[in-house]
Amino acid sequence: MNNLAYQKAVSLLHEVSTANGFLASAENTSNYKRVWARDGVICGLAALASGDEKLIATFKSTLETLAQHQHKIGTIPSNVYFLEENTEVSYGGLAGRVDAVTWFVIGVCQYAFYMKDVAFLEKNKAAIEKCFALLDAWEFNNKNLLYVPLSGNWADEYITDGYVLYDQLLRIWALRSYNHFANEPQLSEKIANIKKQVEVNFQPNTLGEKYHEGAYNELNFKGYMPCSFSPSGYKTNFDAFANSLAVLLNIGTETMQNDIIAYASKLASETKLGLVPAFWPPIFETDEHWNLLHNNCKYEFRNFPYEFHNAGSWPMVNGFVGLALLTKSEKEKANLILNKIQEANSKGDFAFYENFNTNTEAPNGVSFCAWSAAAEVLLQQSLNTNFKLLL
Repeated sequence: MNNLAYQKAVSLLHEVSTANGFLASAENTSNYKRVWARDGVICGLAALASGDEKLIATFKSTLETLAQHQHKIGTIPSNVYFLEENTEVSYGGLAGRVDAVTWFVIGVCQYAFYMKDVAFLEKNKAAIEKCFALLDAWEFNNKNLLYVPLSGNWADEYITDGYVLYDQLLRIWALRSYNHFANEPQLSEKIANIKKQVEVNFQPNTLGEKYHEGAYNELNFKGYMPCSFSPSGYKTNFDAFANSLAVLLNIGTETMQNDIIAYASKLASETKLGLVPAFWPPIFETDEHWNLLHNNCKYEFRNFPYEFHNAGSWPMVNGFVGLALLTKSEKEKANLILNKIQEANSKGDFAFYENFNTNTEAPNGVSFCAWSAAAEVLLQQSLNTNFKLLL
């Protein structure tokens, strides 16, 4: 099925390609017929991996759309909606989207690196510097970690807030990507400072001043980095996306990275889909954070146990799990994850569902979801060609 599945995935990316950039889905759902920052960049990474000139051109258009609609203070749009009469720009719903800023920087730098187009980077240099200034401001206490509001990133209906692991890691990736070109000592120092704070606060038995010493000392680490902490303490759920980024970016001790790989692999082997749930374990009505989860929705509640962010399984997330496995030379396990992504994407005659109920295998969310296809393309090309992300 590999070649057929790959061609179907590439075909879907072509279907969502527009003059303004990648749409989130080919399904006729207004909220997904938009150019999204994080979705668009992840589709763009797949475009680069595919080597498809049309898809790469759409990636460039995506980045140009985001840059053109950057807010004067530096915020990158969560999404841009192109109508016949006008254009609607959103910087977030119940809260602003911090990860739109970092994904944009990552996208520009990855495009410039792969296409050897330094002029494109220079064209967007002012926009990138505004992004970095804004991220500095979002530390609030000038202590190197971003403070992210509830609903402030891709897991926009989940419980993570405060010092969210995923957002710290994306910031490191964005800074590293840009500094590959800029080579500025000040940026190198900033990257090192953020990395140190992540490693001190998200790993066990570390030396160094903790953000929240009391909460850290009460924490029972479980073989991975916890998803977030705030003044109210740590949230210890496993965040598959964030922990995969930690491995990809070589953050944490070798022991921690190996533990993450072992935990994710074991978790995948225990699910019917063979995929790693986005967050684990599921939150139930009797659990401490249920009300926080239940009330965090703008339209309708979707985070039932084993669905969406509440332990649902996403092909997109598993693409990054596969890349993390590949980084640790676990090619056989990465191939297995790719096969499971392809099986999931092929359900419903290649409907490319957004995510699945981990318990029942039932699909959730929109069909023909672009980043479900992107994850498959990105992982397959990383496994079978010389394509490598700038990390």
